[in-house]
Amino acid sequence: MLSIQVQAQVSSEQLLKAVENMPRGEFEEFIAHLLKLRAQRLATSVSKTESELLVKINQAITIALQNRFNELVTKRVALTLTQQEYTELLQLTDEIENIDAVRVGYLGELACLRHVSLTQLMADLGIKNPA
Repeated sequence: MLSIQVQAQVSSEQLLKAVENMPRGEFEEFIAHLLKLRAQRLATSVSKTESELLVKINQAITIALQNRFNELVTKRVALTLTQQEYTELLQLTDEIENIDAVRVGYLGELACLRHVSLTQLMADLGIKNPA
């Protein structure tokens, strides 16, 4: 569990400064918790079906998976990737793409429930299109 020493009353700007100084792993864990909290708060004002979809939408890939993927991409860019690592990178890419595809499916279901476009729903939820 991550811990941050803060004053009793903390402005959002002070909190952001503390978050900026977190090591990457703690930062990723903090973001995951934050997204879960956001989904829970949104869920309090929506139907059970919408709530379940929001929880599923906000489930991210594991930090370990993301870190390993990033390591392999860095090695690929540096042209130091072995054949075995290349195979692993392809497998991880497939796994991440499958997770993302399932997530888009949940987004589509939620967009239909709310009678909005997928683009509008993503904007409403603060989800950016991948570059």
